[in-house]
Amino acid sequence: MNADYTVPALKKGLQILEMFSVRQRVLTIGDLAERLEVSTSAIYRTIVTLTEMHYLKKAGRNAYELGPMVLSRGFCYLASRDILNTAATQLDELRDETSASCHLAIREGIEAIYIYRAASPQVMMVNVPVGSRFPCHTVAIGRALLCGLSDTSLRTHYSGVPLDGYANGGINSLPQLLVAVAEARRTGISVSGSDFSTAIATPVRDYTGHVVAAINVSVPDFIIETPGVRDHLIACLVNTARSISIDMGWPDEQ
Repeated sequence: MNADYTVPALKKGLQILEMFSVRQRVLTIGDLAERLEVSTSAIYRTIVTLTEMHYLKKAGRNAYELGPMVLSRGFCYLASRDILNTAATQLDELRDETSASCHLAIREGIEAIYIYRAASPQVMMVNVPVGSRFPCHTVAIGRALLCGLSDTSLRTHYSGVPLDGYANGGINSLPQLLVAVAEARRTGISVSGSDFSTAIATPVRDYTGHVVAAINVSVPDFIIETPGVRDHLIACLVNTARSISIDMGWPDEQ
């Protein structure tokens, strides 16, 4: 790679994070500067920035350790890989069984991140690209992900967050969101509609019973309005989510 295209400040920040290990959980600014062969003043702003972004946290005077954001991003990545390895084939089978577009998403904060898509070859199907992010309250798969949070956690996550003004609409306030998530917990599914299509989603659980992902099926409205189609989609979706959850270690005792 041409050195002219590197970003020195970013490189320095990543090098600092890489210095921490199981054996060296806490390092001082002096330790970091010495290893980078620079002065402490040369890395001070980088340390402050990493601390403000919660990638580092203070562990004493001029001493630091890895912050919660490193763990959050790391676990999110590991969880997505485990779920992908488990769910991809079953989502492809769900797509083949239903002729619907099928997606897998995980939650990061209050956003749903699409990490797998079993695209339907049918015309007029909704296929959301991998990597897409949507506010959880605006889509069925996002509200299925929120089923893993208690009402208290939901209030904390959405404190001061405006919920109105989104194109999909439907939920414009925290009370409405609490009701929608409670209904999704009760029924096991969440439904949303946009652009003449309907998406039905349900949570995926791990060995602890925690919601770690959600899957959906998405079809045009004229298909789901056909008698019997909606019930068939829900049954296939729920069975697939249960199978993925069992593969993730969920005992399926409920």
